[in-house]
Amino acid sequence: FYSSPGGGETLADVGIENQDEITLRGYAIQSRVTTEDPEADFRPDVGRIQLWRPGEGFGIRMDGGNNFTGAVISPHYDSMLAKITASALTYEEAVDKLTRALRETRIRGVKTNIGFTLNVLKHPEFRAGAATTSFIEDHPELFEFSRGGDRASKLLEYLAELA
Repeated sequence: FYSSPGGGETLADVGIENQDEITLRGYAIQSRVTTEDPEADFRPDVGRIQLWRPGEGFGIRMDGGNNFTGAVISPHYDSMLAKITASALTYEEAVDKLTRALRETRIRGVKTNIGFTLNVLKHPEFRAGAATTSFIEDHPELFEFSRGGDRASKLLEYLAELA
């Protein structure tokens, strides 16, 4: 089924007699993974992606552009690396799937907004569906997160020094 935006179609034109015939079949939630640094007022970071390993799986859709190991992130383009969309039968399951996908995503070489986004997703007010436009302003604790340690690269560098 395709309907052009603003094409003037009515529900009846697409075979739906009234709004009551439209049923809920689940939930989806989307997050932008960017090179924006939440601790620096969301300024974009630049550099070379040393590692790109997205979290994937059932109910996860990953849309992206220049997101691969070795990609150079320039200040002259959009800071978005990928959009991750999670879908499930319930809102809570969709949030859990998105949380898992973000936790499993590994990006090294540039700062990202993943830690901040994970804090948003686990916040009780957000999980209850009660977040408002002042949510971020009202919750400075969203900016308290640890950065990944990149243990694998550190171990490889150490082993290289021994050899």
